[in-house]
Amino acid sequence: MRDHDVVIAGGGLTGLVLARTLAGVFGRDARIALLDAGGAAGRADPRSYALSAGSRRLLEAVGIWSAVAGEAQPVSGIDITDSSLTDAIRPILLSYDTAVAEGEPGMWIVPADALQRAAMAALAGVAGVTQISATATGLAADASGVAVQLADGRSLNAGLVVACDGRNSPLRTAAGIKTVDWRYEQTGIVTTVRHERPHGGHAVQHFLPGGPFAILPLTGNRACVTWTEEAGEAARILALDDAGFLSELEKRFGHRLGALELAGPRGSWPLAMHLARELIAPRFALAGDAARGVHPIAGQGLNLGLRDVAALSECLVDAVRVGLDVGDATALERYARWRRFDGAASAAAFSALNALFSQDNALLRSVRDAGLGIVDRMPGLKRALVGEAAGLTGEVPKLLKGEALAI
Repeated sequence: MRDHDVVIAGGGLTGLVLARTLAGVFGRDARIALLDAGGAAGRADPRSYALSAGSRRLLEAVGIWSAVAGEAQPVSGIDITDSSLTDAIRPILLSYDTAVAEGEPGMWIVPADALQRAAMAALAGVAGVTQISATATGLAADASGVAVQLADGRSLNAGLVVACDGRNSPLRTAAGIKTVDWRYEQTGIVTTVRHERPHGGHAVQHFLPGGPFAILPLTGNRACVTWTEEAGEAARILALDDAGFLSELEKRFGHRLGALELAGPRGSWPLAMHLARELIAPRFALAGDAARGVHPIAGQGLNLGLRDVAALSECLVDAVRVGLDVGDATALERYARWRRFDGAASAAAFSALNALFSQDNALLRSVRDAGLGIVDRMPGLKRALVGEAAGLTGEVPKLLKGEALAI
């Protein structure tokens, strides 16, 4: 006898949105368990997310976007520079607006904590979803279902288990799925600043020798800074007091927005890439960071996870509609085919971009700059790049187009 139809391990954004999506489709007949030991929900997060147009449409379709829209800043354009840290002037080599269909912004910047709160609120009290404070540590599948072992000794039975339990996914290991791993000799730094002049909705990507330095506009005269730095230099900077840290930040930020002040805590983490060799096993699927972790150079990590949610939900709903079991192998194989290339291609592309631009070589910089200048003069290519970043190219899941799923 099954306790649940679907068990979702992980209470971060991918898990929360997947639970809300499936509950919305299956309604009161849903039997979904969401496992979270409290780590994702109880920890302050200084980051902000660059949500694509497709991700925004998904969140709107499943009833989450309205709760966070007031804290979301639309991005009107992106400016890209490539310079040395000591250059007095950083000319803009590539600039483009992010609008997609009918002027819809292709990107929105949303504080991570605000989005987490909105997703949790949208799930609170939803019929058919049982939230369990526990960590899944193992699983065993057979023709009739899958048993999930919990760290506290309990066991749950379900038709399908979805691991949204992060980069170091215990369930991915338990399922015997190996990963390809790569550690960058870089550290990611994030904080929020308040600036003197309005940003006009413009994001900036400074390519600097230590790594990309992104300025992401927030509501009001604020910006989230997502900063990649060589690991040793990052350790030195993070050890500074606020005044020293702000001074280092100002060297990289520039003066276009006037005087700066810190408006939030600092966060940091070592940068690494991993890619699961498989996305599925019998009655089991990976999604979000459990499936892959990419370099933050393009800010696409959460968007890739939400694409997983959209594709997996559609595959499961289509299977159940024709009378198949929720853990049916054909539905899971369709999901794996749908998401495999995007995840692998994104991981490789972002690693290549980081390697190309994180080098202080005058000859290489001149080649890079020439390439950016060529792209800047090709409006058709820029529109294609915007569409790809917005999650609106290729075989797009219904939810990313703003279309509801139904049994």
